Amino acid sequence: MRRHHTWRHGWCRLQDTLKLLLLWSAADSLWIFSLLSLCCLLFFNDTMEEVSVSPDTETPLVPPLLLERRARQQQPAVAVLKSKLKKGLTCSGPKVRSTLTGFFPVVRWLPKYKFKEYIWGDLMSGVIVGIILVPQAIAYCLLAGVPPIYGLYTSFYANIIYFLMGTSRHVSVGIFSLMSLMVGQVVVREVFLAGFDLSEDSTPSPHELFNDTADFNLTVEPELTVEVMGMQLGKDSFAISVAAAVTFLAGVYQILMAVFRLGFVSVYLSAPMLDGFATGASFTILTVQAKYLLGLKIPRYQGYGTVVVTWINIFANIHKTNLCDLITSAICIAILVAGKEIQDRYKDRLKIPLPTELVVVAGATLASHFGEFNTRYHSSVSGHIPTGFIPPQVPAFSMMPRVALDAIPLAVISFAFTVSLSEMFAKKHGYTVRPNQEMVAIGLCNVVPSFFHCFTTSAALAKTMVKDSTGCQTQVSSLISALVVLLVLLFFAPYFQALQKCVLACIIIVSLRGALRKFRDVPAKWRASRMDAIVWLVAMSATALISVELGLLVGIVFSMSCIIYKTQNPKVSLLGRVNDIDLYEDMEEYKNLTVPGRIKIFRFQAPLYFANKNAFLKSLYKAVGIEPFLELTKRKKAEKKEKDKSKKQAKTNGETTNFDVFVGLVQRELEFHTIVLDCSAIPFIDSTGMATFKALVKEYKEINVSVLLACCNTSIIDALQKGEFFGKNNKDISSLLFYTVHAAVLHANRAAEERKAEDSVV
Repeated sequence: MRRHHTWRHGWCRLQDTLKLLLLWSAADSLWIFSLLSLCCLLFFNDTMEEVSVSPDTETPLVPPLLLERRARQQQPAVAVLKSKLKKGLTCSGPKVRSTLTGFFPVVRWLPKYKFKEYIWGDLMSGVIVGIILVPQAIAYCLLAGVPPIYGLYTSFYANIIYFLMGTSRHVSVGIFSLMSLMVGQVVVREVFLAGFDLSEDSTPSPHELFNDTADFNLTVEPELTVEVMGMQLGKDSFAISVAAAVTFLAGVYQILMAVFRLGFVSVYLSAPMLDGFATGASFTILTVQAKYLLGLKIPRYQGYGTVVVTWINIFANIHKTNLCDLITSAICIAILVAGKEIQDRYKDRLKIPLPTELVVVAGATLASHFGEFNTRYHSSVSGHIPTGFIPPQVPAFSMMPRVALDAIPLAVISFAFTVSLSEMFAKKHGYTVRPNQEMVAIGLCNVVPSFFHCFTTSAALAKTMVKDSTGCQTQVSSLISALVVLLVLLFFAPYFQALQKCVLACIIIVSLRGALRKFRDVPAKWRASRMDAIVWLVAMSATALISVELGLLVGIVFSMSCIIYKTQNPKVSLLGRVNDIDLYEDMEEYKNLTVPGRIKIFRFQAPLYFANKNAFLKSLYKAVGIEPFLELTKRKKAEKKEKDKSKKQAKTNGETTNFDVFVGLVQRELEFHTIVLDCSAIPFIDSTGMATFKALVKEYKEINVSVLLACCNTSIIDALQKGEFFGKNNKDISSLLFYTVHAAVLHANRAAEERKAEDSVV
């Protein structure tokens, strides 16, 4: 390498000499010949001295090899498709066995069940969750707009199916407040459109029908019925038909998402957006249940702005408050909150959670039954809850076109909560779950129960945490919880007939403590990430003030818009060198950085694509201080001005010759001669980004500024090569692309020295 440098150096010296000689006159030919002979002798003398250096004294430097890309051989698409079809359509005994065990994971882990080690934890957690599940299942039916018995059905079937098909060991799947609210929105809308009365206790209560001084000769209007699939359905039957139809569609959507591997949809549900959505929905749930605390019999509002309109209606009817319901609500809330606070404060000492809900339900039921709250104080009660099971029925397909869109957010939210909880607890306990199988499991937890008069289910965080804290080991605990619900269905359900609805509302409202407490985390969210805090606030506000469905849509669109905004307004910086090492960093963020001489190193921290091309160019022009088009325009104006000035001067001097005065392009000395684009923070570019790079190189070349690329990843290099950014056959790749910023800086300095030498000769 040194030998090559010596020959090149000598040849440059000879070229410089020849250029000078051409300027002399022909009369000095003798001096020209003598000087030429002397330069040749010096050139060959220096060259021979370098060649004669012994290899033992100095090892010639070999230029380092460039990174060599691996050759990737892509198979034809037809061959890939054939191999996949062959693999997917072949049938064998082991494959059938593997498919069945994958579809029913219980077949794999149940034979390996360690009875002595696992049974006590599963038994304890299953019984406790079942005890908690019974009052919640009855209470959440208020949100869903269906009679209480259907909440027990939903909890029973969901636990059985997830026991067979789920891959998580700890998740508790069943009735969930958010799902119940979303189902209730659909149910109440369809019930209203069908012509039913939305007011509570639309059927006459016993104290309205009978009076000690009145005869039994009363006229009662016949109950309104609607024909669905050839059957006449009353209000309650129609409501559960709507809930079953939307649940069936939600399950079908989830299974289709699993078949077509569409689990990536949950990626667009960011954690701040989901938290804000859940908090806004919790505020909506609180608003919907507030009327039960006061014993107000006002219809559930349909449309946008449920929270605002409902509170207006509550305050407009506040004078009709039922004192019995109000006192009962105050007592129940006090007991429930006290129990929760004791549980949170002494959770390390308490081996099992306190069954506060069950105690409240049992006490309130006894008080209401023996105190005759319904007949004496007109308090709303749950009503008759039958025992046993209702025969299965095919979901009403005639309703499905009307609720098809409503089932989409139900499917997405149910899947997102289930998979996120499964992965969270799997990571905590050191095992893995299969998200696709989780989607199939939760889909069948909705499809199959919809034939048995159930509504949409999902994984519930509170009950899952109870299972985890009480020693749950496997999904056997879900089976035990289902047996607890079964006992209630078969024997104890009628005893809840006198249970007041305000008690159920208290259970629902107190269970929202965790979600409503997230308001206290807003300042911390703001300090950690303002963008995430804004997403949380927008999703929460839209869900609470507009509607649950539109709140979810607004949250998703706004969170994605924030990502687009970040790519359109990314952080840009000029880099400086760290002392004498080959490291370059942001000059605004770090101190004591050295600015490379007459070189601008620019870093753009975002992908370069059609949406942020203009932002990239504006930030680059602002950072380097030169926009090539404007600079070129200034130079052309200066050239024209110089030409006009020369012509005027020629006329002043009396020159009458008709010749064009040549004035070279006026060039002002710029502060830099090279721009190095640090592409290490650019993950990808599209065709627009590649065209932007091309235009930059061309435009800055016109004002004698070189543009070099450094630290490009392979996807960017491939895109540039396909777009012939480096010329045909990549002939300019070695002068435009560098693996490090420092290599680009060294190349720029060498190229500048060579140009300076050539310009000085000229």
